[in-house]
Amino acid sequence: MTTLRFSVDNMSCAGCAGRAERALAAAPGVAEASVNIANHMAQVTGDASPDILRAALKTAGYPAREAKHRLSISGMTCASCTGRVERALEALPGVLSAHVNLATQTAEIRTLDGAITTETLAQTVTDAGYPAKPAKDDAPTEPQSEVDPLRRDTVIAGALTLPVFLTEMGGHLYPPLHHAVMGSMGMQTFWVLQFLLITLVLVWPGRRFFRIGLPLLFKGSPDMNSLVALGSLAAWSYSTIATFLPMLLPDGTRAVYFEAAGVIVTLILAGRWMEARAKGRTGAAIRHLISLRPDTVLLSRNGTFTEAPLTDVAVGDVIKVLPGGRIAVDGAVVEGDSFVDESMITGEPVPVAKAKDDTVTGGTINGRKALVYRATAVGSNTVLARIIDMVQTAQGAKLPIQALADKVVRIFVPVVLGIAALTVVLWLAFGPQPSLGYALVAGVAVLIIACPCAMGLATPTSIMVGTGRAAELGVLFRKGDALQRLDNAKVVAFDKTGTLTEGRPTLVDQHCVPGADPTEMLRVAAALEQGSDHPIARAILSAAPADLPNVTDSETIPGYGLIASVNGQSTLVGSERHLIEQGVETGPLQDAITRFADKGHTLVCLAINKQAAAVFAVADQIKPSAKPVIDALHAAGLKVAMISGDNPAAANAIARQLGIDHVTAGVRPDGKVDAIKALRDTVGAVAFVGDGINDAPALAEADIGLAIGTGTDVAIEAADIVLSSGRVSGVVNAVDVSKQTMRNIRQNLFWAFAYNTALIPVAAGVLYPAFGIMLSPMLGAGAMALSSVFVLSNALRLRKIAPVQADAPNSTYHEAPA
Repeated sequence: MTTLRFSVDNMSCAGCAGRAERALAAAPGVAEASVNIANHMAQVTGDASPDILRAALKTAGYPAREAKHRLSISGMTCASCTGRVERALEALPGVLSAHVNLATQTAEIRTLDGAITTETLAQTVTDAGYPAKPAKDDAPTEPQSEVDPLRRDTVIAGALTLPVFLTEMGGHLYPPLHHAVMGSMGMQTFWVLQFLLITLVLVWPGRRFFRIGLPLLFKGSPDMNSLVALGSLAAWSYSTIATFLPMLLPDGTRAVYFEAAGVIVTLILAGRWMEARAKGRTGAAIRHLISLRPDTVLLSRNGTFTEAPLTDVAVGDVIKVLPGGRIAVDGAVVEGDSFVDESMITGEPVPVAKAKDDTVTGGTINGRKALVYRATAVGSNTVLARIIDMVQTAQGAKLPIQALADKVVRIFVPVVLGIAALTVVLWLAFGPQPSLGYALVAGVAVLIIACPCAMGLATPTSIMVGTGRAAELGVLFRKGDALQRLDNAKVVAFDKTGTLTEGRPTLVDQHCVPGADPTEMLRVAAALEQGSDHPIARAILSAAPADLPNVTDSETIPGYGLIASVNGQSTLVGSERHLIEQGVETGPLQDAITRFADKGHTLVCLAINKQAAAVFAVADQIKPSAKPVIDALHAAGLKVAMISGDNPAAANAIARQLGIDHVTAGVRPDGKVDAIKALRDTVGAVAFVGDGINDAPALAEADIGLAIGTGTDVAIEAADIVLSSGRVSGVVNAVDVSKQTMRNIRQNLFWAFAYNTALIPVAAGVLYPAFGIMLSPMLGAGAMALSSVFVLSNALRLRKIAPVQADAPNSTYHEAPA
């Protein structure tokens, strides 16, 4: 039994603590439980899992607080390493989940708050054989730190191995070279020299394989390092016995394979060096985001601006940014005007005009004039910091598609060891003489060729590059698994107002009776509406000239319109029903009224002296980019739906213009949730795009929620993907990134699985009986290293994803050449 202490939320009195305590005590596996209202801490003794405790408290209404920890880990080289680290972490009391990313060399751990420290987590991973330390919150872990040591070790191993390789293999290819070496120093001296050089390779640059791999082998949990250590050690040991104790070997089997041991270590080190360099490039996008923060700022102190570290800035401080300078933190302009390049945040290339009271975002670049602004958010509360956190969270995610790889890798290394042992036995029993030599070559080749490095890198590297490139295009995947869920979507549903439309009514058409001046009629209607703050009234007013006639004796008829005197004439403005109830014959306007109503427009009718004069059509305008976006989604094979609270006539009119497949109109926020469920039942997985508070339930209900970045915080928090550009065209970029990234992952996984599946039998010697072909352990080492490099190189192609042109008429969806 273990004792666990952790924090509990929502308690305000002793009664709350008592209910929480009883809920914990009743949970399966709990022997004793107590809750302290003073420090909001619970203490539980027993063998109940953290998930059971969390569920019990959640049901009681007092949720357990959760904490997130991040570790930087070194020494992980394959998928079996990450699985071992995850299992070590998940076995700790208080740990809810652990996700380890091979590409970033990091671990994300969720725990019950207060149950365990980050230092304890790091020590556990270190004890498992992989040195770990708490990671900094404001920067990603850089696999680039491995580059220099690996380059050094590769060069040393290569320098020591090259003379052995050239003389040994060169002697086979060019017999005179062999005779010259034997004649100058003799075979025994030559072998002793090889022994010295290759032993240096193993104990110096190759020691990393033995330091990690052999202890894990003895613990019964071998990894890739174990395979390399076994393979190189087997070749070295056999060769050492042949050199110094030949009497222990059967006649005809004396031979050395020192060059194989040295080349195996050298090639695998070279492969890891190339991997480390490629991993460094996979994190280029997030490193670019972090570099957007300047180190110093011009801070106002006692009326003068002086240079100060960024860390000194607090909310409310006044900062000056010079022309061409980078804005340090989020703020509001207090002095000056300029244009600001916000492309690194929104993905939009056109600079945005900024003047007094406008907001500015940290990380953006000022134009040609100085700006003075007041800090409104600093540190982790800035937009840039939140973007970095979203990208890091997405990059550390584990997709459902990776589950298959994890299951295979968990048993892969033990199975390979078994195949290698069986290979040796079969060659000893049925192989040609000297069978021991053949058995050694085949067994070592199996060990080396089967290292599952590529399997471990296949998914995380693609996620890193894909989500990083998406961030540069203004698409933020808040949850990494949204990549796969968006790729599985069958229909994209849009909220109408503010998403497909501008979100504000405007005057779109008008009709006047014969003889009436359209401009004058508009002036009269606007004069009557100028006292109202209704959006329809604002639309009429904003379209009219500035010089409006005087209005007297105004009387409002709630829900219908108003009556007033304009230039001494009795004037009515409002709905058609308002005119009819006041005794006005609307026949002269009927054709226009019908035509506008069929288009879903809102109607404002005008009558003067009891005679119908004009009808105005007001509508929420469609965004220019909406039609190209929907065309692009159709071209990508997706259905498009629209869910709106607007009246069915207006919604259907917009749907007809845009070519939308499914329309649900006149629904309240909870009705949007039902509409999404209906779409899911009839079409399939639903991606929903919205921006308002009323969209939050629908964003949460959808299989994938995409929030327009300029929308409300509530909507953004409920979404899986945030379109930081604030433009609906970001939906197409999100779909494009998702499809290309998932295709890239499938390519990587196919290569990794097919490669190992195909080459293990070749390494074991299955081609030898028919063709006399055996795979050299040296070739196996080179091929294994290249498989990982291939996977990384394939993932890096995602950096070239181009933004989909869906903002111009007649544009079409396309996948940019990777």
